[in-house]
Amino acid sequence: MTERTPLLHYRLSTSVNESEPRPPPAGQAPEQHPGSPRQRSTQQRQPKKLSIFFGVVIPTLLSMFSVVVFLRIGFVVGQSGLYQAIAMFLVAYFIICMTVLSVCAISTNGALDAGGAYYMISRALGPEFGGSIGIMFFFANVCGCALFVLGLVEAIVATFGVPEDGTAATTAYQVLPSGYWWSLLYGTGVALLCLLVCLVGAHIYAKATFLIFLVVMFVLGTIFVSFFAVPPRTVVLPSSANPTANGTGPVFPTTANFTGFKLDTLLGNLWADYTVDYTTGTTMTFATVFAVMFNGCTGIMAGSNMSGELKNPSYSIPRGTITAVIFTFIIYNLLCVLVACSCDRVLLQRDYSFLRDINIWHPFVTIGVYSSTLSAAMSNLIGASRILYALARDDLFGKVLSPAKKTSHSGNPWVSVLISWFLVCCFSFSASKIASLLSSVTLKKPFFDEAVWCLHFVEWGAS
Repeated sequence: MTERTPLLHYRLSTSVNESEPRPPPAGQAPEQHPGSPRQRSTQQRQPKKLSIFFGVVIPTLLSMFSVVVFLRIGFVVGQSGLYQAIAMFLVAYFIICMTVLSVCAISTNGALDAGGAYYMISRALGPEFGGSIGIMFFFANVCGCALFVLGLVEAIVATFGVPEDGTAATTAYQVLPSGYWWSLLYGTGVALLCLLVCLVGAHIYAKATFLIFLVVMFVLGTIFVSFFAVPPRTVVLPSSANPTANGTGPVFPTTANFTGFKLDTLLGNLWADYTVDYTTGTTMTFATVFAVMFNGCTGIMAGSNMSGELKNPSYSIPRGTITAVIFTFIIYNLLCVLVACSCDRVLLQRDYSFLRDINIWHPFVTIGVYSSTLSAAMSNLIGASRILYALARDDLFGKVLSPAKKTSHSGNPWVSVLISWFLVCCFSFSASKIASLLSSVTLKKPFFDEAVWCLHFVEWGAS
């Protein structure tokens, strides 16, 4: 009888035989009694486990927020209106709640170890089902980490990079060289930072994400305060939001208004008004807006991926994940209502970074975008390494993954972290090359718009 047999059979067998004394195998020392010096030294060497808040709530919150809470709320409300935006969130959260409830049911059926969803499914349904889901979920986390790394690089270059078209810099902060290879270098540096954090161990990762969580919550608080504290103002729209065709196309407005709380503004934002997206030049529909919005509701498995680092995973995963889901649902809907009551439809449709323009201090939102994207990249990297470690430890692929079993003295699977990081760099190189080729034949558009459909499909299939 092995641990990879179906969970019910395994638990019944072990519960019957657990009270019977077992002789030690040949060549192995007898079991140490509790309280012996060797047992105490072994317990002292074990790393501290994470609580619900640090191990589940914070990683899940940051993974679900990512950059959508800062950049996509205006896009969703501006295109689909308040009514359809709330309906989209209800549909999206109904979908993820079905997944969360399934995870809760499986995680409370038995003891958990490293591997997250893979470990739970393989012990409940067998290694065949668990292995197929584990491989898919591993690559989903790798692709997600590469996506967030390149998204962070694009956000940094957009703020601090020298314009690629040769025009003069508009601010004194645009000093970083721009270009494909420079962006790839910046992405490698960001991925290396994530690697260093994950190589040290889960306790450093928990401390880093807690600091990022404080920053994101502070920035989110300033966003809510800005709706009430900032007086009505006129916002200059970005130049890319005013395209013309050789001067003969339609003339778009160059400014829009932040009106504050007004009934007329709310009435103008209630119904859908799908128009051309100024970043891609394509006409939006319910399906495309929902796809972009749903990307901000994923990340619910970030806490489950830390199952091997939790004090009591069967207790922590259900409560922590449900808490994070409820919190993000409330925040998203509150932001939708505040945005619909205070911003013109033109501002929402032609300036997706309007939260920065109406904030009490503009750099706050930029800092929040950088912080949340970095935390999401780290969460995907450490989650991928834990899944790979669990796959290797179960010998599902023979000796192919045997190096991934190696751990440090504190139990951190450092070889799995290195393999995951290497694949992230490979995916980053491939994705950035594809985005560069696409941008050379089409309109310039952010990497998020290039990859959102692919990532949404992969994460949906894995969950």
